[in-house]
Amino acid sequence: MVPLALALAAAGASADTLKKVADSNRITLAYREASVPFSYLAGPEKPVGMMVEISEAIAAEVRKVTNKPNLEVGWQAVTSANRIPLPTNGTVDLECGSTTNNSARGKDVQFAINHFYTGTRLLVKKGSGIKDWADLAGKTVATTTGTTNFQVMRKHNADKNLDMNIIAAKDHAESKLLVESGRAVAFGMDDILLYGLKASDRTPADCEVVGEALQVEPYACMLRKDDPRFHALVNRVIGGMMKDGSFEKLYARWFTSPIPPRNANLGFPMAPELKENLKAQSDKPAT
Repeated sequence: MVPLALALAAAGASADTLKKVADSNRITLAYREASVPFSYLAGPEKPVGMMVEISEAIAAEVRKVTNKPNLEVGWQAVTSANRIPLPTNGTVDLECGSTTNNSARGKDVQFAINHFYTGTRLLVKKGSGIKDWADLAGKTVATTTGTTNFQVMRKHNADKNLDMNIIAAKDHAESKLLVESGRAVAFGMDDILLYGLKASDRTPADCEVVGEALQVEPYACMLRKDDPRFHALVNRVIGGMMKDGSFEKLYARWFTSPIPPRNANLGFPMAPELKENLKAQSDKPAT
């Protein structure tokens, strides 16, 4: 199947998500099953998380703009591997979660205003003796397939001659399981996601997040390319929340307060880069 963006480009047209949504009376929002606290499942019902709430705010604005007060909102689970193809081919209309905004991905999708900044660190068992990347020399390390972390870790491995055996699991939960089962000594991933996984564990004290962040990257919502009307709407909602203070309140709710399912507090204060972007409202990608 030819991706929607390519088909539209070949036809000399632009994507028009708002028309698509109005015609079908349905908008489909993507969610992640284990990207705590951005987008995740805390029970059998629909997903929860900071970016789930922002996605709902965007859907509410779409209802107003399209004059569709009864617009249906559908939720579609996505993984690191398919989160870019599914918006591109029209299966989902918006993906707001823990996706890094970088130049390579920007060739296939459009990114909104950056809503978070993170770096690649390590989740290890408590008492493992691993404190930083140098301690992983010659050892097996897990990460998740389809993430930028895999490339970052592979480059660091080569640059520092660590001889790490990097294995890629299908999702964050499986990567964590590799550490718990002893098949890997560490799980390399965005630091906030590691804190989220730790907080969601039945025994959070059994693991810890360690190591220097290899690089800082921004997260942003994804939508189809060449869709200026929908892009402007998404940025208007996110930018408005950043301007009126509601974004900071949401951040406090999900990052520095108890969250479901176990009322754990991530205790993760807002990074200087994000504080700055509340004013700048930049969508600048990582390199």
